[in-house]
Amino acid sequence: MITLLPGDGIGPEVTTAARTVLETIATKYGHRFSFKEHLIGGAAIDALGDPLPPDTIASCQDCDAVLLGAVGGPKWSDPNAAVRPEQGLLKLRTVLGVFANLRPVKVFEELVPASPLKAEILRGVDMIVVRELTGGIYFGDKTRDETSASDLCTYHAFEIERIVRVAAELAAGRRGHLCSVDKANVLETSRLWRDTTDSIIANEYPGIELETLLVDAAAMHLLSRPADFDVIVTENMFGDILTDEASMLAGSLGMLPSASLGESTRGLYEPIHGSAPDIAGKGLANPAAAIASSAMLLRHSLALEAEAVAIEAAIAAVIAAGGRTADIATAGDRVLSTSEFNKAVTEQLA
Repeated sequence: MITLLPGDGIGPEVTTAARTVLETIATKYGHRFSFKEHLIGGAAIDALGDPLPPDTIASCQDCDAVLLGAVGGPKWSDPNAAVRPEQGLLKLRTVLGVFANLRPVKVFEELVPASPLKAEILRGVDMIVVRELTGGIYFGDKTRDETSASDLCTYHAFEIERIVRVAAELAAGRRGHLCSVDKANVLETSRLWRDTTDSIIANEYPGIELETLLVDAAAMHLLSRPADFDVIVTENMFGDILTDEASMLAGSLGMLPSASLGESTRGLYEPIHGSAPDIAGKGLANPAAAIASSAMLLRHSLALEAEAVAIEAAIAAVIAAGGRTADIATAGDRVLSTSEFNKAVTEQLA
């Protein structure tokens, strides 16, 4: 059973696209997927006053995987509000016990013109950013008075050890290169991060080539030599920022999927883009990232590798044939709507 959390803005549109693709896979490969849809984020606040209602939690804990659209929007954007959509997402990650956020970044040759970077820099880009998801400044104690505020950033060695092992295992199955990103020249949490990472790689993964970069240098190198990266591992806030930057390599946030994993096979899958309320309901949303997230769901939660590869190949085939949504279109391209791009992918699969 797959729990669908369409969320806000374009979330329902891209989640519908992903569900359609999963249903096509089920028909083609002889599977039976059941779906249950629940509220999260702003939609849940409006309906029930809670960004993650109890029924949503129960369904997420009882399913095989969770597919999320997006949360948030201007209607609920007041940072001083007591209840906000993002609280639902943060709580959901805690409820599911997911701590490793995998964000693959691959540049399609056909989409090189959609990126603001030079073509020669983009060729061969194929990386995974592994972001620690449950520690750091987002979850630390917070204080505020009239003239000051503080956010506590805390990391424990076990949190670093487990995320580094996830990243190292991925690197071992790829090109064998791991880049750890920190800010050890300034932050004590980063010094713990670096010492722990160095120890894990030296003692448990001697075959992995480890590169260590300060986060500001990593931000620069992501744009100047992105093809050199294989697997990047970093803490929560750094990962959040760097992966949005990396989306420009692929041409659009609408191209990048993600998987959030823990100790069990139950994972949380979502496109990395936001709710884009300015284009919601207009058929302009790019469903590629949500569809690719469904491929990651099949791979990591249901162990259906061939089916996952089939979805990824279908997306690539549509793009190779000239399929473009507005965010990845350049002059002269025929722009597909959300549903047209989705239909093109399902036709490739069928």
